[in-house]
Amino acid sequence: MNSQFQWLIFDADDTLFDYAYGERNALETTFREFGLPFDARALELYRDINHQLWLRFEKRELTGAQIRAERFTKLFAALAQREPPGLAERFIDHLAEQTTLIQDACELVRTLQRTYRLAVITNGMARVQQPRMAQSLLAPYISELIISDQVGAAKPAPEIFDYAFARMGNPPRERVIIIGDSLTSDMQGGVNYGIATCWYNPAHQPRPPQLPLTYEIHALRELIPLLTTEN
Repeated sequence: MNSQFQWLIFDADDTLFDYAYGERNALETTFREFGLPFDARALELYRDINHQLWLRFEKRELTGAQIRAERFTKLFAALAQREPPGLAERFIDHLAEQTTLIQDACELVRTLQRTYRLAVITNGMARVQQPRMAQSLLAPYISELIISDQVGAAKPAPEIFDYAFARMGNPPRERVIIIGDSLTSDMQGGVNYGIATCWYNPAHQPRPPQLPLTYEIHALRELIPLLTTEN
């Protein structure tokens, strides 16, 4: 394979882990546990609220603890229901159990770890990401797991990349590439930090002209030939 890169940094959610599936499963399980009806409207409302809060998190306007508190307060206000005590914490417990992967993710990392060192940088909560990674099929192949909740900074902030690079032994930036689905955290963070970027874009969204991405793939299996042929 191409020797240009020494380290591959992956995002976790919606890049390696099927977060959409896991989130829905955890939310439905939590609602059922508390005797609450669960439907498509509740899921859609939750996802919209959660997405907006995480965007604010990326801008350093909120902490992870504030997200945990506010998303269900806002959700149950929108549903005109009373929020059951303890529901938010049980959701975290169930989310930590979700280890379903994106198609080809396990085979991909198993193959790549023979040539490259692999790291994961995730904007997430340690209570979710640590047990989920430990229980997943990916665990044997990931050398470093960097979680924003533990670092005190989140992608795209340079501080989380500084922390990751220190854990990785401070490789030259030209020897590192980040692979992820988020333009605002993964790709913007990589561009700002001066490392190569690979946008995982399974929905074939338009490529933003203002963001100078290095590569783009639409399926994880496309990463191996890209790394093999690109110089």
